[in-house]
Amino acid sequence: MEQMRKLPIGIQTFEEIRKDNYLYVDKTAMVYQIVNVGKPYFLSRPRRFGKSLLLSTFESYFQGRKDLFKGLAIEKLETKWEEYPVLHLDLNARKYETVADLLAMLNQYLEKWEQKYGTERQDRSPEERFAYVIERAYESTGKQAVVLVDEYDKPLLQTLSDEVLMDEYRRTLKAFYGVLKSSDRYLRFVFLTGVTKFAQVSVFSDLNQLQDISSWPEYSSLCGITKDELVKTFTPEIQGLAAFSETDFDTIVDKMTRLYDGYHFYPYSEGVFNPFSVLNACKSKTLSNFWFQTGTPTYLVELLQQSDYDLRLLIDGVEVTSSAFSEYRADARNPLPMIYQSGYLTIKGYDKEVGLYTLGFPNDEVRYGFLNFLQ
Repeated sequence: MEQMRKLPIGIQTFEEIRKDNYLYVDKTAMVYQIVNVGKPYFLSRPRRFGKSLLLSTFESYFQGRKDLFKGLAIEKLETKWEEYPVLHLDLNARKYETVADLLAMLNQYLEKWEQKYGTERQDRSPEERFAYVIERAYESTGKQAVVLVDEYDKPLLQTLSDEVLMDEYRRTLKAFYGVLKSSDRYLRFVFLTGVTKFAQVSVFSDLNQLQDISSWPEYSSLCGITKDELVKTFTPEIQGLAAFSETDFDTIVDKMTRLYDGYHFYPYSEGVFNPFSVLNACKSKTLSNFWFQTGTPTYLVELLQQSDYDLRLLIDGVEVTSSAFSEYRADARNPLPMIYQSGYLTIKGYDKEVGLYTLGFPNDEVRYGFLNFLQ
């Protein structure tokens, strides 16, 4: 019996994927380009789309872990493999229900960094401690620091229905992220990810040099899987699916395309497949609605419950200006930005003459899942 390859379902650590010989879709050529072009960056992508793995890849790169990149595209591009101090903040692993919850999470990371690089006084504000840690990391290593923030918006998304608490979180995070501008001379690289862009204006207003690459064409497939990557990387798994379904390779690819492909983050970009659904389909040898079955996020359900927007309009697609789906507010009167950024709508077309985008469901998995949600 042929041994099944290891698929990284639920594994978001680059080191674990490489050390334990899990399948990896090589994105390192783009990683190399990003780390050598500028800073700071922001990327918005739907949940379960590979954002955490991307940040973990950056972390391994800046730790100089050449051994983990053996056989990947970046191995032929990078020659120095220098090590930098990495400050990796992951806001995803906690429930945020009180002011103390966010402070506790920030404190947890600050204490860890202070133990490594030194501390001044722990009775100071989180942003003062953050600034000091960045400076100490630079002074103690002689290398500029790297800051990676995963799910920057998680605390804000969990407080959409509580404006008072949300304002508290916004003030705290604005001051904290603002350090990334004032400490720029000590920073080699900065990359933040999240699902939404709604809080960007207020939370990142002090970080006005932030480059939002979410809709840059050259990085449209930075997260997700292209059709070429699907066919080349998952050949044995697709063959297994075909055999199990008593059909052929091309038929399975066509079915997977209709179900899981179709995400466009730029009008003329190549479509990308949802990686979570692709991995689960290959693992289970069934074509099901894996991503949608993980549940509609609470923040989106609450927003739609407050909204008078007729969601049935989305069934045939809607024509909108860019501001109608990319504005930076969570607004019940116009839930389109949140629906789009959460992965339930994508760019299906663009009319340059009148500046109108067509938004629609990316694929059948989302289409039928959303229709069931409306019932």
